[in-house]
Amino acid sequence: MRAAVYLGTGRVAVETVKTPALGPGEILIRVESCGICHTDLKKIEHDLLPPPRIYGHETAGVIAAIGDRVTKYRIGDRVIVFHHIPCRECFYCDRRLYAQCAMYKKIGVTAGYEPAGGGFAQYVRVMDWIVENGVEIIPDAVSFDVACWVEPVNTCLKAVQLLDLRRGDIVAILGQGPIGLIFTMLAMRTGATVLATDTIEFRRGLSERLGASAFDPREHEFEHAVKTLTDARGADAVIVATNAQGLVEEALKTSRPGAKILLFAQTAAMERIEISGADVCVGERMLLGSYSADADLQAESARLVFSGELPLQQLISDHVSLDEINRGIAIAQHPGDRSLKVIVHPQEQN
Repeated sequence: MRAAVYLGTGRVAVETVKTPALGPGEILIRVESCGICHTDLKKIEHDLLPPPRIYGHETAGVIAAIGDRVTKYRIGDRVIVFHHIPCRECFYCDRRLYAQCAMYKKIGVTAGYEPAGGGFAQYVRVMDWIVENGVEIIPDAVSFDVACWVEPVNTCLKAVQLLDLRRGDIVAILGQGPIGLIFTMLAMRTGATVLATDTIEFRRGLSERLGASAFDPREHEFEHAVKTLTDARGADAVIVATNAQGLVEEALKTSRPGAKILLFAQTAAMERIEISGADVCVGERMLLGSYSADADLQAESARLVFSGELPLQQLISDHVSLDEINRGIAIAQHPGDRSLKVIVHPQEQN
């Protein structure tokens, strides 16, 4: 089969590799759509993990083969797959901190080499513990391009629940890329008022069509709007949905005392922030982190995507084949005026 292989020093090349062989309890998925996620982009750009690897974890496709003892699924089923599943028995699982579970950290989906998701390939092997608890059936009426949003929606839903937003809260969302726009959709569903920022006009326009008030962070209307809506207190919650320099400081500046500030895009160990300790301590702000998906929200995230309650099709701007993977990565890393989500179609031939 063909796969986009990370070779180190930021390089990705399409190569022919062996189609993964199945063991008992495993399934093989023919990948139809896989979203390009910024977590994978950071691993590629900053060489965070040793090569070779095949990345891609927002995966939707069709079951092409099943191993011995697989009874839950059959060949031809249309599915999405989560690449992490917790043990539900350890210290962290007991506290619903699934992303810190040792089993959760063990990736259970691969196209070859060290397991890394594998969605940037024509086929992926899904290991037995993921088959048991990490696969969802896609309804016939739902496209693969929409279905592959289930995992990223889950990660955002987890973060929004952590914030425990209330109707009437003023929420600032910094960044209106694909993830920031999902946050806008989910925050609006809680009854909160959303004020969002992005430097790209097209994204601000889409954010406003979703019900937010959107601002260019290079101007000063955003801070004025936050102060006006809150009698100069500041936002009740701030979501940092991109990792541009200075955004965490901006989140502190635009939040009220006692506010919750959620870091979502700060996923690379080399990223550093500098803040005033008094803004957190004296201001009694809560600085929160949220990473990866929540197994308890798997079914709900699938329902939100499959039902069409979230207009995710609007967030897809580009489709690329495997041969165009580096063009897709470049679009995601350096978005243009109308760039949003890039979807890889591994079965397409140029």
